[in-house]
Amino acid sequence: MRVIVFIAAATDSVSIAPSWDRLAAAETHRLGEVSAANVGDALQRMTVMDGGIRLFTKRAVMLGNALTVDVRSGDNLAIHRALDEARPGDVLVVNGQGDMTRALVGDLIGEIMVNAGVVGAVVDGAVRDVQALSEMGLAVYARAVTPAGPFKYGPGAIGAPVAVGGVAVAAGDVLVGDTDGVVVVPRHRVSEVVNAVDGIGEKEEALRRRILAARSDHAAAAR
Repeated sequence: MRVIVFIAAATDSVSIAPSWDRLAAAETHRLGEVSAANVGDALQRMTVMDGGIRLFTKRAVMLGNALTVDVRSGDNLAIHRALDEARPGDVLVVNGQGDMTRALVGDLIGEIMVNAGVVGAVVDGAVRDVQALSEMGLAVYARAVTPAGPFKYGPGAIGAPVAVGGVAVAAGDVLVGDTDGVVVVPRHRVSEVVNAVDGIGEKEEALRRRILAARSDHAAAAR
């Protein structure tokens, strides 16, 4: 379905990969119940996006399958086209080349995301209309906010691997985000990470209990 008719004629500059697999919610839901930090620890902290990729909306939890988009700096034609390929539970993952002078995602794209069931966006670049995006219930991470709008000339690529926040992301990988930031779980490692996160949480809880016990002992000794 074409949702942005006025740019359809220009999309011949946008390449689209063959369809890719997404994991079902039942296979990934556990990752949305734990912190991004614990997910990152389960991946030896190798696929954690850099701290320049920050949450700009109120929604504090993001979990979904990557819908990858590669664009030229300041141009969001491919993002519009990518939303024709979106499925419920997707996360828009955009390599905006780190450009912070033009917003690639705003409220109009946000409306299309909501209609398509896309739960959030991670943009290595800038966004705008963050209050409206927040009110839509979207989780939006980016490198910056600016009121300046984008161009729509292309070129771009959809479904190809991208580099976002210093991490390689393939279409269908799983994105986990919270107020700390975003972690990429490669699709083939999801089961491994799901099995590992509980153990990581248990080790942290055991250490926390020891810290609290030591604090109590010190307080008692000081009385």
